Amino acid sequence: MIEKENRIISFFSPSIESKCNERGICLGRREFLKTLSGGIILSLFSKKLEAQERVQSKSALSAHAQSSNSETIDVLQMAYKNEIQAYSNYKAYAQKAKSENYPNLSYLFVSFEISESIHAHNFKQVLSELGVEMKETPSPIVKVKGTRVNLKSALDFEMLDIDQRYPQFIKKAKPENHEPTLRNLHYAWETEKQHREIIQKMQSGTGIFFGILAKKIEETSFQYFVCQTCGSTVVELPDKVCSICKSPVSLYKEVERLK
Repeated sequence: MIEKENRIISFFSPSIESKCNERGICLGRREFLKTLSGGIILSLFSKKLEAQERVQSKSALSAHAQSSNSETIDVLQMAYKNEIQAYSNYKAYAQKAKSENYPNLSYLFVSFEISESIHAHNFKQVLSELGVEMKETPSPIVKVKGTRVNLKSALDFEMLDIDQRYPQFIKKAKPENHEPTLRNLHYAWETEKQHREIIQKMQSGTGIFFGILAKKIEETSFQYFVCQTCGSTVVELPDKVCSICKSPVSLYKEVERLK
């Protein structure tokens, strides 16, 4: 108790050495503070100290979580940056396709953009739970070409994610067995496979026959839906739950086209 009182008194200015009451009786700092307002100040600063101790305890737990999940954190940071790059790519591709009068291809890219943003959000959230805050960084560089080339670039990016990046991420994170990380890596990996399948239907049109395929795509009416939990991207809603994360179908949101 004495130790806590000493710490409480240290909050006050050192110049407060003594106070005299209305009867002329002078009290030392400790006696003055303990009697002032019936001990309200002492109680107030006791609570402040307890709050500080809780913060210190939380910081200690965070430091322990980081030290025991160092490889996991490294993977999450790489995956987050990768998803931000993908998100930025698709956002730029969507604008380019719209400007080239390919509204349906623009819609495709918008759908992927939203999906990748969900992955990035998930990775950032897990990092935060581990006590790691991602600092704001400059927007990544995006190389925007014509829509035909952009579609091919999108497929190449997805293939790298599926065949190399995510298998490597999972392999590196698996020994530490941090369940939220492994779960969200799985969500992203499976979603990228969906993206690949959608793009591969257009792959044959990324060469000299792109114009014919693009015309066919633009004449087709369709909608995209994205699961807000895992980023799953589909053209038809599942019956009950998401095929990737098993969230209820109500968590799918229809993607809006660029205005």
